[in-house]
Amino acid sequence: MAHDTPSTSARSTVRPSRRSIIGLLAAVPLAGAGILVASEDADANADARTAAAEGTARGDTRADRDTRSPGPIPAGLRPGGELDRFVANLAARDEFSGTLLITRRGRTVLSRAYGMADRRRDVPITPDTLFALASVTKLFTAVAVAQLVQRGRLSYASTVGTYLDGLPAEIADHVTLHHLLTHTSGLGNHQQAPGFEEAAATWTTADQVMDGTLDFIRRMPLSFAPGAANLYSNSGYHLLGTIVARVCGRSWFDYARERIFRPAGMADTDFVTAPRWRRDPGIAHPYVKQPSGERVDDVAGRVFIGTPAGDAFSTASDMDRFARALLRDKLLAPPFTRTLLGGKLPLGLPTSGPPPKDPSPTGPSPTGPADPPPGGGDPRPQAMFQCYGPIGAVLADRWTFGHGSGAPGESTGIEMFPHGEWVIVVLSNYDQDTVRPVVGMARRLVAVAG
Repeated sequence: MAHDTPSTSARSTVRPSRRSIIGLLAAVPLAGAGILVASEDADANADARTAAAEGTARGDTRADRDTRSPGPIPAGLRPGGELDRFVANLAARDEFSGTLLITRRGRTVLSRAYGMADRRRDVPITPDTLFALASVTKLFTAVAVAQLVQRGRLSYASTVGTYLDGLPAEIADHVTLHHLLTHTSGLGNHQQAPGFEEAAATWTTADQVMDGTLDFIRRMPLSFAPGAANLYSNSGYHLLGTIVARVCGRSWFDYARERIFRPAGMADTDFVTAPRWRRDPGIAHPYVKQPSGERVDDVAGRVFIGTPAGDAFSTASDMDRFARALLRDKLLAPPFTRTLLGGKLPLGLPTSGPPPKDPSPTGPSPTGPADPPPGGGDPRPQAMFQCYGPIGAVLADRWTFGHGSGAPGESTGIEMFPHGEWVIVVLSNYDQDTVRPVVGMARRLVAVAG
């Protein structure tokens, strides 16, 4: 059984380490880089001025938003309440290892940490532990695309061939950025391509990961005509990140650090290399459950670095900062935030039975459980939509936006409620769907709170 280490104090009294991010990846050398960077900086300043001006027009200052009373907190969400006891019980049975953070309007409601980041070295998980995010990383990619649409550098309606060469005509000429963002491109998951795992095991640089993955995608046929169906696609989001890099003339990793993590105040978030993952005690190792029930450390089998489709690394508090930065229009001007969060494609609502399984290593988990979570009373979504990145659900007549994902030894979930500005973050180093019942119960309690 894992050694459980619950955080017994409120998260607001625990300050993240704010470790300075070490540049593990060299910037891609570019001709005329000074001009490109100057242009990007000017764009960033213009974005900030636009967002500030629109916020002022709403009579809305940052001070107003940060100091509002969080309002009444349901007993079930407080320390010692229903959710707290439920997670503690899961951890005691070795069914949960990770961190939980719930905030309202930036104030901590509940923060807990259980389990071990590295069992061999006896390193416990703390609120500052970094976790692989799996496909929750796609939220950053969607924001990056929206930022460039806002600046006129990209168009949602443009085809992939407008920005990338070397792709077959059926992709280059017919798949649009809209298709990629909504998983309606017809592309699938390159991890399932013959030879991918063997090739990925040999990659030792970020460029090899990005370019090698792109080479596999170039050889993938479409499963259906773009727009004709919905198929979750890691390949589509890799293409989106590659387009961001090509248009901006810098690496995807540098763009994410400079234009998303830094403005959101996510000082501990980064794309971590496999060698650092193995040696850094502040990063949770992935523990994969075997048929025998034993959990085995699988960090040695990981790809050199994550991609725009999955495996950035973050803490619960940094993901809370990201959610609030997005909801408060700090990353995008308000119309583009609304565009990103707007429902694009209706999704079916499961009514019973176990949650659907996605075969991809970083495939999604729906943001809500198929069956009511423990405690009952889960208000079922009245409607669900694929947005540009997250899944949006109408729950108790209010919008909530989230993304759940997982892989062997990785399970993550984030849920954002614009009404009341609730944020739920659950990160785990156990297998896919570990966080599902925790997010489900937390979402029920928040929905009841209103």
